[in-house]
Amino acid sequence: MISNSEMIRIRRQMQRRIRDVVAERRRARQMEAIAADLTADPTDTRPESSLSPTA
Repeated sequence: MISNSEMIRIRRQMQRRIRDVVAERRRARQMEAIAADLTADPTDTRPESSLSPTA
């Protein structure tokens, strides 16, 4: 039988692991977004009207 203090310790450890995984996934998504911004062609991000010549 697991004691109450042991149960609390296990629960806190699980919560810590979950928080770590969530934080790591968040960082990975942010890094992917930054990498996509850096590799994007700047001409693709401009609106169509700015691509037409102005006289």
